[in-house]
Amino acid sequence: MNRLEEQKARELLNYANLRRTRPRVAVLAVLLGARRPQTADEIAAKLAPPAPNRVTIYRILESLLHEGLVHKAFLEERTWHFELASNCTESQCHPHFTCTNCGETNCMTEITLPMTKSPGKGFVIQRQRVQLEGLCPKCNV
Repeated sequence: MNRLEEQKARELLNYANLRRTRPRVAVLAVLLGARRPQTADEIAAKLAPPAPNRVTIYRILESLLHEGLVHKAFLEERTWHFELASNCTESQCHPHFTCTNCGETNCMTEITLPMTKSPGKGFVIQRQRVQLEGLCPKCNV
């Protein structure tokens, strides 16, 4: 975790009126430095010793979710992936691209898509997530 990410994490926690505990700062700093959504296990692997245990990491993520700093980007193989909520709106998350060959998922924040209109018949769309699949540049050779 670099100092800039740590400082930004402290600022975000202040903004959300959350205590700036060392584990919270560390988890948020990992997400600030990530270029793609992270699982709780991936976050734990990036934390320097003494890293918090998995239960603590999940509790931290839940508090960050509750305050709107982080959101659940998508569910893959029964595991949630988390990312900063700053690139998304309350009703729409930016698209994600998953390579069908290597399995790596990347954020596509440069792509904007219109919000889908309700099909009627009592359906109410509350949130839109778009998952794109194909070959990444490394695998597309």
